[in-house]
Amino acid sequence: MTIEALASCAAEAWGGSAFPPRLLSHRENAVFDVELPSGRAALRLHRPGYRTDPQIRSELVWTRELAARGFPAPEPVAMRNGESLLALGNGRTASVIAWMYGEPLGTGSDSLTEKDVNTCFEVGTLLARLHRTTVEIGSNRFDRPSWGIDGLTGPQPLWGRYWEMQLLSAEQRRLVISARDLARKRLTEYAADGAETILIHSDALRENVFRQPDGSLALIDFDDSGFGFVMYELAACISQAVTDPLYHYAKQAVMDGYAEERPLSRSDRSMFDAFAMLRAFSSLGWTVPRLAEDHPRLPIYVDRACSLALEFLAEG
Repeated sequence: MTIEALASCAAEAWGGSAFPPRLLSHRENAVFDVELPSGRAALRLHRPGYRTDPQIRSELVWTRELAARGFPAPEPVAMRNGESLLALGNGRTASVIAWMYGEPLGTGSDSLTEKDVNTCFEVGTLLARLHRTTVEIGSNRFDRPSWGIDGLTGPQPLWGRYWEMQLLSAEQRRLVISARDLARKRLTEYAADGAETILIHSDALRENVFRQPDGSLALIDFDDSGFGFVMYELAACISQAVTDPLYHYAKQAVMDGYAEERPLSRSDRSMFDAFAMLRAFSSLGWTVPRLAEDHPRLPIYVDRACSLALEFLAEG
């Protein structure tokens, strides 16, 4: 059965779509545009083995409670039987979220403009609202992956053993391992000093932040959310722009926007570059099972990770 046919079958559990499901993206999940009796929505066919059913349910409960408190997150849509997840015969699970209207802020390949830097301030404020609302909700009952010390620097990081990425030379591999080990030491000290870790989105890239019709910002794609450091959240959101001439200004804008809503200590701010590097490392691991060895963007991932590692080690 094709992925489109599978989506059509899944949509029936939600009352059927007024038009054949339209494939929007096929990365971690296959995401389809559908028109259900309840309205326009996004049907997700989850990648087999990437998230457990309890983890997906936790994501949906979290976003539902965020939306109920006024945070602009996609609300889950229940099936006619009241359930939120549908087990499909091929190992996939389906879920549906209400449609988020608006346009993404951009893509990872877009150069930053001064307007984008100003928008980074807004994004920082949005993420502070996300965290404040999440603290209000309480997240101990949720089952999500960890972007903590082991998730970033342990022997089995969340997105894979990035130091084993095929395109790394022997010298680059030694560089990445040295930077990883120093970062682990720094993160351990940072955590011991009381650094805040909560349930974070962890992937608030430009394509996952929408400018809504009323001009406000909304956040989509909580699939990679997990428990992690607040500063990892901020570093990740502009991680695609670390080589951009305006990156330094974007970094400051994100932190300043966040600090408008929630305080950041000097220690927090000092860890931004470490988390930016660890995000680049994680992205190396992410490419291994997803991109062919001759993919034209792989050298970009390698150069970004190694450049940040050199800077991090040079700073001591």
